[in-house]
Amino acid sequence: MIERYTRPEMAAIWQDENRFRIWLDIEILAMEAMVRKGWIPKDALARVRKKASFDGTRINEIEKKVKHDVIAFLTSVAEHIGDDSRFLHVGMTSSDVLDTAFAVQMRQALTLLIREAEGVFDVLRRRAEEHRRTVMIGRTHGIHAEPVTFGWKMALWADEVRRDILRLRRARDVISVGKLSGAVGTFANIDPFVEEYVCGKLSLRPAPASTQVIQRDRHAEVFSAMAIVGSSLDKFATEIRHLQRTEVLEVEEFFSAGQKGSSAMPHKRNPVLSENLSGISRLLRGYAVTAMENIALWHERDISHSSAERVIAPDATIVLHFALGRFRGMMEKLVVYPDRMLRNLSSTHGLLFSQRVLLALAAKGFSREKAYEVVQRSAMKAWRTGRPLSTLLWRDRDVRAALTKKEFDGLFDIDYYLKNIDGVIDRVFRSGRGKA
Repeated sequence: MIERYTRPEMAAIWQDENRFRIWLDIEILAMEAMVRKGWIPKDALARVRKKASFDGTRINEIEKKVKHDVIAFLTSVAEHIGDDSRFLHVGMTSSDVLDTAFAVQMRQALTLLIREAEGVFDVLRRRAEEHRRTVMIGRTHGIHAEPVTFGWKMALWADEVRRDILRLRRARDVISVGKLSGAVGTFANIDPFVEEYVCGKLSLRPAPASTQVIQRDRHAEVFSAMAIVGSSLDKFATEIRHLQRTEVLEVEEFFSAGQKGSSAMPHKRNPVLSENLSGISRLLRGYAVTAMENIALWHERDISHSSAERVIAPDATIVLHFALGRFRGMMEKLVVYPDRMLRNLSSTHGLLFSQRVLLALAAKGFSREKAYEVVQRSAMKAWRTGRPLSTLLWRDRDVRAALTKKEFDGLFDIDYYLKNIDGVIDRVFRSGRGKA
C-alpha cells in the first residue's frame, strides 16, 4: 500500500498500477482471514502469495471482451496463480473489492492533501509574523472602514486553513471504512470476520452496515470538505486580486524576470495565479454537487455513481492538491507594499477615525443618535471636499463644547486601533495547526 508521497505523486494514486495492487492486497488478505478460520488450505495461501501478480495490459484486453473490470482483473491474476485461483474472491462481490480499494485510495489522497494544507498554514504563519505591524486599511463592502494589519489578515486566513486541515482529517476518518459483506451486504456467503480482518490490515474500519456498496453520504462529505477548502482558497485569491488592482496595489503576485502579462500591453502584471485559484474552486464545488447526487442509489445498489466517481475522485484530489501548492508558492513570494498601504489608509483624510469620535462624544453625554449626526455631517463634508475630518470636526460647535483640544487630538491616533492585534495573532497561533 502507498501511504507516503511527495507532491508529484498524487496522480499515481489513481493510476491502474496502484488500484490493481490494492485489489490484489484485498483478495490475498481475504484469503489470509479464511486460512485463519480453517476455511481454505494454508498451503494454497503460500502458493498464491508466491505467484500472485497481474498484467495491466492483459486486464484491459480481457475487459474489452467481458465488459467487467473486476472479472478481468481476477482472470489476469488467475493466469498467474493457476488452480489456486479458486480460493480468491470466495463469497465476495465486486464492490467488496472496489469500494474497499476506493477507500484506501481516498485515504492516500487525503493524507497528501492534509500535508499540503499544513504547508499553507506554515507559510501564512510566517507572513503573519513578518507583517504583524504592517498597517493597512480594513474594508467592509469594499469601502474603507478602520485600520488592521496585513499580519492580522494572514492570521485570519491561517485560522481558516487550520479549520480546513481539520475538515480534511475528518474527511479521511469518514472515508476510512471498507466492506466485504457480499452481494447485498448481508454476509450470506462470507463471514464478518473476513471484513474485520481485511479492514484492520488496511487501516480501515468495517462499515457498520452496507448494501452492495459503502453508502455514498460518506463520499459526499469528503467531496464537500474538499470544496470548502477550495472555497477558502478562492476567498484568499479574491482578496489578493482586489489588493493588486492598480488603484489599490497594496500587494502583488511575484512577477518574474521575462514574464509577460499580455500579448498586447507590455505594461501588464496580472494576478493570474489568484485567478487560476478562483477558477479551480468552481470545479471543486461542482464535484461536491456530483458527489451529493451519488447518494441516492436504487435499492441495495445501482451503478449510476460509478462513472461519476471515476472522474471526480482523481480530478478533485489532483486539482485541490495543485491549488494548495500553487497558493502556498504564491504566498511565499507575495510582494507586499507597506508604503502604499499607508498612502491608501490616509487617502480619505482621516475618515477612519469617525467611530472613535462618535464614542468619545457619547461618553461625554451625547445620545448615540446625536453623536452620530454630529460626526456624520463633518464626514460627509470631508467626502465632498477632501478636507481633513479632524479640521472639520474641530470647527463644529458641538464637538468643541464637549471635548478639550487635547482630548480631541488624542482621538486621531492610529495605534489605538492596533492595541489588541498582537493578542489576536498570538491567540491564532497558540495551538499550532491542530486545533480549531
